[in-house]
Amino acid sequence: MNVSDSWQFWAVLSAVFAALTAIFAKVGVETVNSDFATFIRTVVILAVLAAILLATGQFQPLASISSKTYAFLALSGLATGASWLCYFRALKLGQAAEVAPIDKLSVVLVAVFGVVFLGERLTGTNWLGVGLIAVGAVLVAYRV
Repeated sequence: MNVSDSWQFWAVLSAVFAALTAIFAKVGVETVNSDFATFIRTVVILAVLAAILLATGQFQPLASISSKTYAFLALSGLATGASWLCYFRALKLGQAAEVAPIDKLSVVLVAVFGVVFLGERLTGTNWLGVGLIAVGAVLVAYRV
């Protein structure tokens, strides 16, 4: 199996880019309103994704997408936008090393929401990991 076919490979890259996002964003919001910084970030993301879709021919006919898919992608987009606005506001006000770990409590919430809303099952070991992530995030963010 090719390493780029593995979900773990892409998840690690996601974590690396998320870490870089925090560092770059912290510097980027120093002299600009956090909401406007989020707007600039979004424009860049749209341009890059459009270029990728054009270069790889991955555009799909809009009519081929179900209304349920549109609804959930729209909700996901709204949640992403709200998350980004809150994240940039938090970075404007706090240190990246404090903000990012609390933001990563989303990992804990995804586990809980996955069980409650998607019927996913976690083992005792998985729940221990979720608890350790929660405690770790708080300990990293907490300043004495």
